[in-house]
Amino acid sequence: MPFGSILYETDSPPQLSDRVPAPDFFMDLNLDQVVAAIIARRDEYNLQPFFHTPPPDLETVHYRHEVMQDLEQDAVLGFVKAFSAKMRSMREQIARLNKLHYKLQKEAVFLDAIAFYCDAVSQLARDLEAGDLKSRGLGAFRRHVEDYVQSRAFLTLESAMKEIKRDLAAIEYALFLGNSSVTVRKFESERDYGAAVGATFERFKQGNVKDYDFKLVDFFEMNHVEARILDFVAALHPDIFGRLDRYFSENQAYLEPAIGRWDREIQFYVAYLDYIRPLRGAGLRFCYPALSATSKAVRARRTFDIALANKLVGEKSPVVANDFELSGRERIFVVSGPNQGGKTTFARTFGQLHYLARLGCPVPGAEANLFFFDELLTHFEKEEDIHNHRGKLEDDLVRIHETLGRATPNSIVILNEIFTSTTLRDALFLARRVLDRLIELDLLCVCVTFMDELSSLGPQTVSLVSTVVPDNPAERTYRVVRRPADGRSYALSIAEKYRVTYESLKERLAP
Repeated sequence: MPFGSILYETDSPPQLSDRVPAPDFFMDLNLDQVVAAIIARRDEYNLQPFFHTPPPDLETVHYRHEVMQDLEQDAVLGFVKAFSAKMRSMREQIARLNKLHYKLQKEAVFLDAIAFYCDAVSQLARDLEAGDLKSRGLGAFRRHVEDYVQSRAFLTLESAMKEIKRDLAAIEYALFLGNSSVTVRKFESERDYGAAVGATFERFKQGNVKDYDFKLVDFFEMNHVEARILDFVAALHPDIFGRLDRYFSENQAYLEPAIGRWDREIQFYVAYLDYIRPLRGAGLRFCYPALSATSKAVRARRTFDIALANKLVGEKSPVVANDFELSGRERIFVVSGPNQGGKTTFARTFGQLHYLARLGCPVPGAEANLFFFDELLTHFEKEEDIHNHRGKLEDDLVRIHETLGRATPNSIVILNEIFTSTTLRDALFLARRVLDRLIELDLLCVCVTFMDELSSLGPQTVSLVSTVVPDNPAERTYRVVRRPADGRSYALSIAEKYRVTYESLKERLAP
């Protein structure tokens, strides 16, 4: 069976468009920042579609886990990166070729590109053979490369390239420069007078003298004089340059399709591992989650918001990790507590974990059991849009209605501070109706709210509270713990809004 893909275990992998729009929830969960950082400086591979398109089945996730675990070996990741560097050199040569004007120079640069390619593939075959590979993906690719480097097509491509380069390197010719002419003829073992001239003038040196040596500027592209000289040289050696010309025209499709595809797709894994390396270096844990398409008992230990962690590690600031667990009939986390205490960060973390797990990537945390969802839906506060002619409450209701219309029992819904534009009584009424519908659907949900009453709707809801330092309630710990809501979150929000908290009053009443 021919090798198909390192991202999908099939010989007919899906053909993704060059531009796949980001899922609707990306900005709410800051996954747009994460993906932008992962694929930065890798534009040549166009990795965005891979991070915007999670695989359709759980087996593909397991397939990717195996490949990622192989690549976590320094030796394996090292030879993959070495192969990528050589292939990049090959592409740079082809890019140069496309900017050149003279045919013979194009053919010579093409020959160099083939040399980079053959060297890269031959070395990759040796490295794959020596590598300790356990994944189905890399194992199948190893067999494919072994077959390819022993194939007639590759052996002919490589041997002909080497023979032509050897014969070109052996060409010698003589130039006769006149006042307004250049004559080119075959080299006939003329004597080199350079050494004799140097020796003659050596005797006239007295002490330290000014050095008049200079180097000619060597532009990559030939000028018209150089091109004409090369035409004359080619005319003197028609056999060699004829073979070069045929080689150029017959091998335009030299890149083996599966190897070309692998070179791009493997960057999905390499880019992600490069992204999380500094986070691991800062002591943060990553794990391969256990995923289930049936069980909604989810849990994670020592998990964190990966986008925020990337920022904090760059600033050398500490990252706070949290735990969570839902079991039995539990489905909905209701997160309350003081503002700026980590509630929204927790909600983002829950969503990020599940999406990264769907992609087949290691996720933030010491361990994780997660759900293989069908759709991830978010509802975060948005500013009023003057173009839709709706007030904020109406806009909230319309968007919530759309979310509930799309949700299924296998979806994940993340709600962040809904109905804040209306009275507490109305907000509580509306929020209860929304959560009742989510409970009816039996889906997983995180609801960040100032309405503590929502945490006790039934056995499906679990209360989480963002905590503060006991001796200094104004200082946040950013820890989110499982415990009953204390009933003060809405009061604190109101007090902060009208600047009547203890800290605000102390500041205002200070002499």
